This record gives sequence, structure tokens and C-alpha cells, in this order.
Amino acid sequence: MEMDDPWRAAVGVFQAWMFVVVFFIMLPAMFGLSLGVTGVYIRVLVRILEWATVRIQRGRREQPSVPVPLPNGIIERAGASMEEEMGKPEGAEFALSDALFFYHRGVESIVDDQVTQRFSSEELVSWNLLTRTNQNFRYISLRLTVVWGVGVFVRYCVLFPLRITLAVIGLSWLVLGTTLVGFLPESSVKTWLSELVHLTCYRICARGLSATVHYHHRENKPQKGGICVANHTTPIDVVILANDGCYAMVGQVHGGLMGVMQRSMVRSCPHVWFERSEMRDRNAVTSRLRAHVAAKTKLPILIFPEGTCVNNTSVMMFKKGSFEIGGTIHPVAIKYDPRFGDAFWNSGKYHMMSYLLRMMSSWAIVVNVWYLPPMTSQDGEDAAQFANRVKSAIARRGGLLDLDWDGGLKRGKVKDSLKEEQQRKYSSVILPLATPPRPLPPP
Repeated sequence: MEMDDPWRAAVGVFQAWMFVVVFFIMLPAMFGLSLGVTGVYIRVLVRILEWATVRIQRGRREQPSVPVPLPNGIIERAGASMEEEMGKPEGAEFALSDALFFYHRGVESIVDDQVTQRFSSEELVSWNLLTRTNQNFRYISLRLTVVWGVGVFVRYCVLFPLRITLAVIGLSWLVLGTTLVGFLPESSVKTWLSELVHLTCYRICARGLSATVHYHHRENKPQKGGICVANHTTPIDVVILANDGCYAMVGQVHGGLMGVMQRSMVRSCPHVWFERSEMRDRNAVTSRLRAHVAAKTKLPILIFPEGTCVNNTSVMMFKKGSFEIGGTIHPVAIKYDPRFGDAFWNSGKYHMMSYLLRMMSSWAIVVNVWYLPPMTSQDGEDAAQFANRVKSAIARRGGLLDLDWDGGLKRGKVKDSLKEEQQRKYSSVILPLATPPRPLPPP
């Protein structure tokens, strides 16, 4: 009997744990309901972080050795045109001092270039009691140390196991549900069940991340037969958007666990997965996406035109391929609150599993999503110009920095076209060499 007592206690704890998870978290999430626990948790967390900020500020005054966070950038850029930065009037001629402008810009890029800093974690004004910022802050006072220790216990011993449980349930339900729905014949019932399975799965996964999502202007939500484009910070962007509606995903075929999920999902829903050889064929990709959009009854395609994750501060160049398909573009701006966790996925530093473990051990995911009015290509506007117009609208709405740089520079070299563009801008400032010399004034 004594040997059975620990097992009986463990089974009792497991049953109580699953009861709480299923009836108080999973079922309300499946029906889009909230018991308000997450909201209360976020409000309490905000109060604690505000108190920690005040305590750190006082500690800096009492202890000058406490480090001060670095600013987001050490180079101040005016953002003016080349003519204004060079101080040359319209129609000015070439001067040898013009070379100093390009030397100046080159040194700025070496010291603090605009691309590299978009692929590192966003700096915080104050410590958020996580280890991403300076850990020495927890030694400022005993109370701050105690609060930090309690936070570690809550995140790793309460929230982390809960989130792992919900993630396993959500992903298992996705694979099992979409596989079963895939056996049904094509009909409106199958479409409805497929959307229900996808929606409930993503809602469970969102609860597993303690996600608090504020959706704005829902009247502009992407419609069937359209293309949804959004800025890209993390793979969790998919969960955040699909938590409020169903989308057809676009991506490359993978192996392993991701491949199992892709194969099960595509049985019940018209997701667009490409083989590696197809991804290199731009025409094949465009034709398949165009055929999907032409069927007005299919789910809107979800595309992240940046092609890589950017660190929640900026929007980088949109690839024009998504804007050559045709149809209506539904822009969406996504902005994460960095106080509660670093949502940015630095794929060069963390692999997917390590990143997800970091996310599941953070405080929460708090994010704002803005649905922008649908946009279409204007007369005389090519795909690149259309992409830039959509990108600028997303950047303005999300309060993000609008950059023209290609996110591919994260791993590649600067294209010759970018260099030639700077040369063309400079050529437009100075007088053409073919301009005839001015006649000398009469003596």
C-alpha cells in the first residue's frame, strides 16, 4: 500500500492538471471565449514591471555603477533626400568635396548599419525581469531579487508546463482533426469542418503562449479570393492571424514533424506547399498562386513578402512576386509589445525548437493587429511600386520604420542594382556631363 500512495498521488495531480487545462483553458479557447484570467494576469504583470522600473531608476541614482541601456542607434539620421543631405542646390555641378558625403555614409554604415541592427533583439528602455537584458539589475535591492526569483518560479514551474501541455494538445488536434476531415468528400460540410479544426487548433496554441491579441478594424479582414500580406517578426505570426480567421498557407515542403503537419493540413484545406525545385521556378509559383486566387471560394492566401523575420522595429523591402499575382491585397500590420517577451526569431542564433522554448518561458505574448483597407494596383503602377505602397501603409499603421533594404542582405551581399540606384540619384543631382560649357561674359 505504501508503494501505491506516490503513484496514486501522481495520478490525482495529473487528473486535476488535465481537468484545469481542458475545462478552464482549452474548451473556452475552442469557442473563442475568455474567462478573463489572462487579462488580469497582464494587468498585474504591468504593475509589477512599472514598480521594477521605478526601483531600477532609484537604484541608478543610489548606485552609479548600475549599467544604463544603450539607445536603439548611435547614428542619428535625418532621413532627408540626397540633395538636402549634400546641401547642393538644384542643377549644381560636380565638386570634389562630394566624395566626402559618400565617405561619411560609408563610415555610418560600418559603425551602425540599418540592416544588421534589424536582425538583433529590440532594446528595451528598462528591464522586464527576463534575462534578455542586463541581469545585474536584480541585485539592486532585496525586494527586486525576490520578485525576480518568484518570476522565475512562475515562468518555469507553472506557465512553462502549462504551455507545453496546451501546445501538445493543439498540435495533436491539428494533425488528427485535419487527417479525419481529409477523408470526407469535397463539400460545404468538409470546408466548414476544416475551418473549424484549424481555428480551434490555433486558438488553443495561442492560449498556450498566453497570447493577448488586440484586433483593430475587423471590418477590413481578408476575404476569400484575396491575398493577405503582413510584416514578419516570428513564425508565431501565423498563429496570431489564424486565431481570428482561416488562411491558406504558402510555403516550402518540409520533412520531419513539420512535414507530417503539412501533409495532414493539405488534406482538408487548400494550402499551397511547394517542392524545393518549384520554389526556384518563379513562374510555377506565380501560376499556382494565381490559380488559387482565381477561385473566389478558396481561403485568402497568407504571405509575408519580406521573406525573413525582422525584429519588430521595422518593415523591410517587400518582394514584388506577391504583387504580380493580381487580385485584391489585404494589408495587415503586426506589432508586438516587447515588455513581455522578445517575439523576434533570430534564425541565425536560435533554431526553431530553442526559440519556441524561449517563447514559452517568457511572460506572455501581447500584440496589436491592424487590418488595413484592401488595396489594388493603380494604373501605370508596376509590381515593385505597388509593393512599396503597401509596405509604407503597413509601416505607418504599425508605428514601424519603413526601410527599402532587402531582408536577404541578412545572409547575402548588396546587389549591384542597389549600388546603381545610389549612382543614379547622385547623377540626378549634378549637371549632366554633356551640358555645354557656359559662355564667358563679354570683356
